[in-house]
Amino acid sequence: MDRFKRRDFGLSIELTSEERHACDIIDSKAGFLLEDLKRHVETPTGPGGGDGIKASRAIFTERMKKLGANDSLIEGQPRPGWLRGGAADGVPPTAVLERLRPSMGKVLIAGHLDTVHPIDSSFRELTIADDGNTALGPGCVDMKGGIVIAACALESLEEAGAPASWTYMLNADEETGSYHSEAALRQQAQLHDFGLALEPALPGGELAIERMGSGQFMIETIGRSSHVGRDFRGGVSAVTALARAMAAVGDMADPTRDDSYIMSIGPIEGGSATNAVPDHAAAWGNARFPNPVLADDMGKALDALATPNTTCEGQNAAVIVRRSFNRPAKPLTPATEALGLRARGVAEALGQQLPFASTGGVCDGNILQDAGLPTIDTLGVRGGGLHTPTEWIELASLVERCKLLAVLISRLSKGS
Repeated sequence: MDRFKRRDFGLSIELTSEERHACDIIDSKAGFLLEDLKRHVETPTGPGGGDGIKASRAIFTERMKKLGANDSLIEGQPRPGWLRGGAADGVPPTAVLERLRPSMGKVLIAGHLDTVHPIDSSFRELTIADDGNTALGPGCVDMKGGIVIAACALESLEEAGAPASWTYMLNADEETGSYHSEAALRQQAQLHDFGLALEPALPGGELAIERMGSGQFMIETIGRSSHVGRDFRGGVSAVTALARAMAAVGDMADPTRDDSYIMSIGPIEGGSATNAVPDHAAAWGNARFPNPVLADDMGKALDALATPNTTCEGQNAAVIVRRSFNRPAKPLTPATEALGLRARGVAEALGQQLPFASTGGVCDGNILQDAGLPTIDTLGVRGGGLHTPTEWIELASLVERCKLLAVLISRLSKGS
C-alpha cells in the first residue's frame, strides 16, 4: 500500500448548491435506506434463490423506470460444464436499466443481485447491533448495501433536479464467475465512458485501484479399477495420480512474492469404496495472477500436467486439465487513476477520506476494464466478514457512500 502514498492527494471541489441539495435529500432518506437494505437482505438470492433474484430485480427495475429508464434483459450465455457451482437457477439474464442523456458523460453502474449464502441457511435476517452502529446479515455488504445505495443515489439526483446520464446494470452470477453475464458486461462497457462497480469498500474504507486476475481450473485423472485384495496390481489409482498432480501444483507458485501467481485447490473427489482401486478422481482450483504474462505462465504450467492420452494406458493414469481464466487482471492505468482521483475529490468535498489500495480479489470491474472502460469498483458500503455467517455492515456508510456515489455520478455525467 505504501506505493500509493504519492497518490494520496485529492482534487477537492466545493459542492455546488445542486449537489448539496441531493445530499440533503439523501440525509432525509437514512431511514428508508435501512428499511430497503433490510428488505433486500431478507430476500434470499443465494444458490437456489432464483425467485428472490427475480423479486429483487423487479423492484429495482420498477424504481428505475419511474426515473425514465428503459429496461431490457440480456439473456445469459452458457458456462463451461466442468465448473462446479452455478447461478441461482439455470442461466439468469442481466438487467440493463438505461437513462442516458445526449451530450453528457455516460456512466455505467454495475451491481450483482446474487450472494453466496444458501437460501436454507439460518443466517437470513438483518440484525442491528445494540449500539445501532452495525448490523449483521447475508449479503449486507456484498453487495446488497451497494445496490441499495446506488438506487437511492439516482433517485435523489432526480429529486434534486440534477440531470445525470447512467445505465444501472444488475447481473445475478457474479459470485460464480460472471460467465453468464460476461458478454453483456463487455457489450455495455463499449457504450459508456466511465465504470463504477458497487463492490464493498476494502477493510479500511480504501478504493481498490488495482486487482489481480482470476481463473478456474480442473484436474481430472482416469485410472483403472480393481479389487484391492485380489487384484491390486491390475488397477491404476486415479487418486494417486491426482495427488501427484496436486503436489506439482503446490510447488508451482510462491504466494509470498508480489510477482508470483497463486493457485489453490479444493474441493477434491475420488473413489467410492476403500477396498477398490479408484478409477476416477478430480480436483477443482482457483488461480490468481497480477498480469497477463504470469497468467500465460500459469496456464502453460497447468497444461504441462496433462498426458497425451485421455484414457488409462498400461500402468499410467490419464491426466486431463481444463481451465478458464475469464477475469483478467485489473492493473492501475492512467485512466483508472484519473477516475479514482475524481472520486477522491468528491470524497474530500464531502469531508470523507478515500485512500487507494490494491487487492487480490476480483469482480466485474476486472471485466469492464479489460473491455476498455476505465472502472473503479469499491464504491459500495463499508463492512466486513464477506461470504461468512458474520457478514456485517457499518450502517453510517449507507448515507455516506450514497452521497459519494450521487455526487460522483453527477460530476462524471456533466464532465466536471
